Amino acid sequence: MKVLIADDHALFRDALGKLIESLDNSATVIQAANYLQTLKILDTEPHFDMVVADLEMHDLPSWEQGIDELKKSAGDARLVVVSAAENPRNIRNALEKGASGYISKRAESKILLNALKLIAEGGTYIPPTLLNKNSPVYQGRQSKMLTSRQNQVLNLVAQGLSNKQIAYEIGVSEATVKLHINALLRSVGANNRTQAVITAQKMGII
Repeated sequence: MKVLIADDHALFRDALGKLIESLDNSATVIQAANYLQTLKILDTEPHFDMVVADLEMHDLPSWEQGIDELKKSAGDARLVVVSAAENPRNIRNALEKGASGYISKRAESKILLNALKLIAEGGTYIPPTLLNKNSPVYQGRQSKMLTSRQNQVLNLVAQGLSNKQIAYEIGVSEATVKLHINALLRSVGANNRTQAVITAQKMGII
């Protein structure tokens, strides 16, 4: 896997690079310290599998123009937006413009890792901000093929939570969570959690 990390904070680039290498020890990680350098690397170093970019870099012309140009320059690479801001409008715009995920820099490393794994395997990571039960995006994507509890568990799985964390969130035992997960796997025809999320996203469930 070949990944470009574009961010003007060196510490974050280094930490994210190590996280990606833990996901794939054969990964090639290239860093860009600003927006113009990012475009130059994309022009001279083609065939990236993933581009992870912060759209708050100081030399970015504008948020909208930045994501449009990055998406165009990235070609077939999966474009992932990382940001300290969690503006629902920006998140929706990023996803509508073709980003494969929008990840908060405040997310725990495990959630960040699971989100990148999901994206690398063909899925789209939707942050909790847009999975809130009061969000129109959430309400518009509910499926009648799953129970309300299965939908709730599925959305927590999509956020990268473990069975133990899900059990705590919804106030049930881990054994009950496993039953819900097994049921939703059967409902969407998946063999594992990651495949379930990818399939559910393709079906418009989440």
